[in-house]
Amino acid sequence: MHILFSIGIFSALFLILYSIEWLIPALNGMLLKWHESAFLVGIPASVIGVAYVLTIRNPKNYTGFCGGILMALLLSVQFYLQGNIDLVFLQLLVFVPFMLSSLLRWRKLLLQPQKTDQPFVPEWLPRRLQWLSVLILLIVVLGDYALATLVIQQDAWDENILIKLMGGVMIASSTLANFILIYQKIDAWIWWGLYALSGIVLYVLIGNLFSVVLFVVFLVINGSAGIAWFRLRKQHTS
Repeated sequence: MHILFSIGIFSALFLILYSIEWLIPALNGMLLKWHESAFLVGIPASVIGVAYVLTIRNPKNYTGFCGGILMALLLSVQFYLQGNIDLVFLQLLVFVPFMLSSLLRWRKLLLQPQKTDQPFVPEWLPRRLQWLSVLILLIVVLGDYALATLVIQQDAWDENILIKLMGGVMIASSTLANFILIYQKIDAWIWWGLYALSGIVLYVLIGNLFSVVLFVVFLVINGSAGIAWFRLRKQHTS
């Protein structure tokens, strides 16, 4: 059901963007890049990604991580075609293991005998771990900035500052989100929201209009999932 809903979202999105390109010929090829292999691989990855989020917004539905793993595998192909080898390793060596861990842990929690009649409710991380997450984010962003400056882009420290920072924020926030989801903490959706926001800024700077629209969709979907978890928590604690 979720995959059909996701297909519907993207079908409507492609129709709107196609109409814009038809009405404004100067934008032809700027919104929809059908000639690029990476773009074609990114389409099913995005569709499955939205369905994945819509599924795991239910804290008891661990099956969504099967879609998440497939999404990560497709994204690794997309990043390989784009020449982003560091992101290929991030998907394969970090995100896939994290999602597999989430799948196994969520399934274990769901199948184990309940000690009480109370349903499972997502919780927040303890305050000290929240601050630790922020510290980890800063360390990863600074480390990625140095890597981008010295190795990947080989430019000056004061060049492309915002682009490199947003790239680092995307990597750090998505890593934190994937890890925290293993333990079904609401904080994961805050990091997914930051991931979408930094993606919007990054692709505005790069000039990739389709990715800007795509990350706006991600922001809405991730935000709705975060609100659903927050309401579920509030409902059982009020």
